[in-house]
Amino acid sequence: MKPLKEEFLEIISNYQGILHKVNFIYFRNSTDREDNFQEILYQLWKSYPDLKNRESIGSWIYAVSINTSISRLKKKSQIEYREELPESIDTNDYDEEMSKDNNLRMLLEAISNLNEIDKSILLLYLEERSYDEISEVLGISKSNVGVRINRAKESLKKTLNLKENGN
Repeated sequence: MKPLKEEFLEIISNYQGILHKVNFIYFRNSTDREDNFQEILYQLWKSYPDLKNRESIGSWIYAVSINTSISRLKKKSQIEYREELPESIDTNDYDEEMSKDNNLRMLLEAISNLNEIDKSILLLYLEERSYDEISEVLGISKSNVGVRINRAKESLKKTLNLKENGN
């Protein structure tokens, strides 16, 4: 049996993509993403010894990552409502990998303009998580997950169509 620290580091190595995706959705600038990444790691490490269900590591990582990100936003009072996407976004501030795929970048930009719960739901949905798992991670009903996914999809279609048509 591996020591706790080694086991934790292996899990983080295998699931670090989740942390980066959550950070990208919630934080625009690289400094905020780096700070939040460290905070997520701290929260994961702090709660890891008490994790009972080791079979659902991915769900646990999503839950901690999303909750930590939302808490950080609330603490910094950075939550703002925007009716439209910003005119321009400095793509140099995005990770190189994300900026290579313009469609993915546009989708993630549109998702980042949704409210925090809908961002989280769509992030999990795009990761092909089941409605049950999304419900469990976010603490909302399965039927609410379905309704919110459909509404968020409609909102994204409108936003992306506006963006595509140059409006």
